Amino acid sequence: MTQLLSLYHSLTARLERLGWLTPTLARLIFAGVLFYYFWQSGVSKIAFDQGLTGLFTPTDGAFAQIFPKAAEAALYDVSQMTALQKLIAVAGGWAEIVLPLLIVLGLFTRLTALGMIGFVIVQSLTDIFGHGVKLGLAANDTWFDRYSDGLLLDQRAFWVFVLVVLVIRGGGPLALDRVLERKSGIGGLAPLPN
Repeated sequence: MTQLLSLYHSLTARLERLGWLTPTLARLIFAGVLFYYFWQSGVSKIAFDQGLTGLFTPTDGAFAQIFPKAAEAALYDVSQMTALQKLIAVAGGWAEIVLPLLIVLGLFTRLTALGMIGFVIVQSLTDIFGHGVKLGLAANDTWFDRYSDGLLLDQRAFWVFVLVVLVIRGGGPLALDRVLERKSGIGGLAPLPN
């Protein structure tokens, strides 16, 4: 039994040296699974086709996605949005564009991932209370059941987990954070293992 444990420890010790790979893979998975999803959603919320002023103008899609009940009551007329609703819609759209880009680049990774976690929480609450997405057994969206495809609890748990990895571990060695730390001489990262 001692030899088996010794062999196991020897093998797992080698895996420990690959800890740098975890944040790199988390960013790669985010890029492959969520980047385009958030990017497209963000682009659909900003009126890019209206020139420079459009960069600060929400679309009817933003109104419908972020404030579904108010949008329906106003017949999706963006001119009926309050100043606060417009500000939230434009900020949300830009957040969906900028935050994913920063994660993929590995720039301010920990703070950006924390911002994305907040965004996913707000998005989920909007889905539940604004769009009426159901949770629970009837929707096959509970944890510890036989289904793995629940829209909110199952799916978003994996999204948040990938982001939590980035909050804890940072962007990894292939991140712009690492380049900035080297150039500035400020380093909070431990050296890479041999």
